[in-house]
Amino acid sequence: MSLQGGGRNLLWLYRRLLRSAATYPSKNRMGIYQSIREEFRDNVPLDPSDEKTREKVAIAYKGLSQLKQFDLQTMTAGNQSDPNWNVTLEQNPMPSPENYERK
Repeated sequence: MSLQGGGRNLLWLYRRLLRSAATYPSKNRMGIYQSIREEFRDNVPLDPSDEKTREKVAIAYKGLSQLKQFDLQTMTAGNQSDPNWNVTLEQNPMPSPENYERK
């Protein structure tokens, strides 16, 4: 995921993922934060034109949209004093990894 060609978009995506993970309401928040950092660090040398790289970027964008669902501004529709909030989850939010075996 090189910073050449589309690097600004990747940098923006990386920062948005980290910001969203930092406010995610979970006791595993820091684990999610660290896994995002490690995933990007491990994939720096990937070729941006490769299909696998594009799939990883698409999954990252999907993850960002899922993290944003738990953003206070999004959940309360801009009215943070409103105690009623909404989160809509997908049935199958993330694809299974290639080497995943169902039991």
